[in-house]
Amino acid sequence: MRSIHEFIATFLLVIGLLLPVASPAEEPAALTLRDVIFTSYDPSTSLPELLRRLRSPLTGARLEWEAAAAGKSLAGRTIDLASERFIVRVPSSRPAGGYGLLVFVPPWQDARIPAGWAAELDRAGLLFVSAARSGNDESPLTRRAPLALLAAHNLIHQYAVDPERVYIAGFSGGSRIALRLALGYGDLFRGAILNAGSDPIGTRDVPLPPRELLRRFQDTVHLVYVTGARDEDHVMADSMSLRSMTAWCQFNTSSFLQPLIAHEVAPASALARAFGLLAAMPTADTTRAESCRARVEAALTAKLEHLQTLVTSASWPMARKALIAMDDEFAGLAAPRSVDLNAAIQAAGH
Repeated sequence: MRSIHEFIATFLLVIGLLLPVASPAEEPAALTLRDVIFTSYDPSTSLPELLRRLRSPLTGARLEWEAAAAGKSLAGRTIDLASERFIVRVPSSRPAGGYGLLVFVPPWQDARIPAGWAAELDRAGLLFVSAARSGNDESPLTRRAPLALLAAHNLIHQYAVDPERVYIAGFSGGSRIALRLALGYGDLFRGAILNAGSDPIGTRDVPLPPRELLRRFQDTVHLVYVTGARDEDHVMADSMSLRSMTAWCQFNTSSFLQPLIAHEVAPASALARAFGLLAAMPTADTTRAESCRARVEAALTAKLEHLQTLVTSASWPMARKALIAMDDEFAGLAAPRSVDLNAAIQAAGH
């Protein structure tokens, strides 16, 4: 009887060795999609809305006047998506809370993923998208900004995206565009990775958006500055930009230098560190923020009252000069009073 049992056991063992062994299910590979064409438009990328968010009120009014004088209109779109191409990377698995999204603004013209970034994007569960023909030679207002925004809009509608993990990033000149978009579209982006390119805000080049959007930027956007330690000009630019953030009540900032690196795209290790910082956004210091905003409001009120006095006393050259200076500094924060005062000065022929 024992020999029969041994024979059966041996037979089953041999059969088991011959049968294929079931292996754990393999995760699907990450997908890199090239020459992607998007089809959906969003009202936030119309030219009037781009002007409202990314230019000062007086600049927007001047451009509208110039267009009308030339028999043109600033209404409508600046991008024909049928003619545009994007690169998209989809991670191998979707996080439980949905994908994160990283929109990348390049300084170059082709659509590509920076070297070494793919694995970190997959590890963080982030979709990646970047547009072709969006380099430094393209128009910031009519191409680079709307291309980045339309890329975000289409991916958010095509994939399950966590709205708290929608980020904008860029390198060099692209980083400076990323900063402008984080500032003007704080209702979309929750963070920005500024890699070797930044500017002060509250200037003619980087004007403040309307009040409600500035508040979103202050409260919900986290900026991470990443620059090579040997990239001295951009290290200095980061320092100036960070000081301006503090002046305009944006305290959700982080920065670090990459040792031994000059003006180069951040390596994978730096990208991973930036992702970690974005994921660990600090709790807002409401007392500090409110005190800062009160200081800004007091300064704005004083300048508006001074300007009103100049207008009332018909000191037109001085009023025009003061208005331009105020628009450069406070931009959308000063509207609509600045727009009304501008109309009064223009009505007087100045």
